[in-house]
Amino acid sequence: MKIGEIAQRTGASTRSLRYYEGLGLISSERRANGYRDYREETVAVVATIKSLLGLGFSTAVIADVIACENRGLSGSCEAVRDRVGELRDEMEARADELLRRRDALDASLADPVVRDALLARAESPRV
Repeated sequence: MKIGEIAQRTGASTRSLRYYEGLGLISSERRANGYRDYREETVAVVATIKSLLGLGFSTAVIADVIACENRGLSGSCEAVRDRVGELRDEMEARADELLRRRDALDASLADPVVRDALLARAESPRV
């Protein structure tokens, strides 16, 4: 399957696919004409990459996850599983902090004095 077809089927740009290949996240064979030829499984791998990137995972962690998927979850993949758990905990801590900030902002906006001061500042011309 050519790179354009993979791009169309996955929604990833050809530039992203070349980048993923450069990182070793996906692979292709080269045809006689020099074009990349991808296997059908690459579609699922790219979907996994995009999903994990969307969750905020680094490409290094994604490479480890894909390596574990390729050889099956074993004892050597426990460190990857632990790292993914740590990333989840970090996300949860950030989400909790954002909720605290939102609640503090809501409380401030509920105070008429603070709300009026913020509105007056927002409406005043900037110098």
